[in-house]
Amino acid sequence: MPIPCLTLSQVEAIAREAHRSQTDKAGRPYVEHLAAVAEGVRIRGGSEEQIAAAWLHDAVEDGVLSRQWLDEAPLPLRVKEMVLAVTKRDGEDLFTYTGRILATPGALLIKESDLAHNADPDRLAVLEPATRTRLSEKYAQVRGLLGLGGGVTPAEQRDQANPAAG
Repeated sequence: MPIPCLTLSQVEAIAREAHRSQTDKAGRPYVEHLAAVAEGVRIRGGSEEQIAAAWLHDAVEDGVLSRQWLDEAPLPLRVKEMVLAVTKRDGEDLFTYTGRILATPGALLIKESDLAHNADPDRLAVLEPATRTRLSEKYAQVRGLLGLGGGVTPAEQRDQANPAAG
């Protein structure tokens, strides 16, 4: 008999508990970010699987839940695939990372919502100017690589990296 999958409310509770002691770069409870990303996925028309993946999107990357936990969790395979797609790996370049997101059905919406919350001007305003600038540039670069509006495209990146070639 198959094990029933975790409900969305169970996934949310697991994510909240796993990240309960974390804070974001501005010192706010990290679960606020998770809730905002999940809500962003919901209002963008995401499925329950995408919302579940949004709650878990940083869990493996941040080390609050292990890859083994994810592999063994009673979750649909699609949820696991989306979580792993948006999980940045040590030493991984942005082209590989964004390529994996684009190749995984459903993952782009999660990353779009994540980037939207990360780049929220109110969130960025409380950071040190150098950090704010660095993160804003990083988020724009990732948006461009993912083909989302407001980002720097790969061609623009090449031109910026080698202005004499233009």
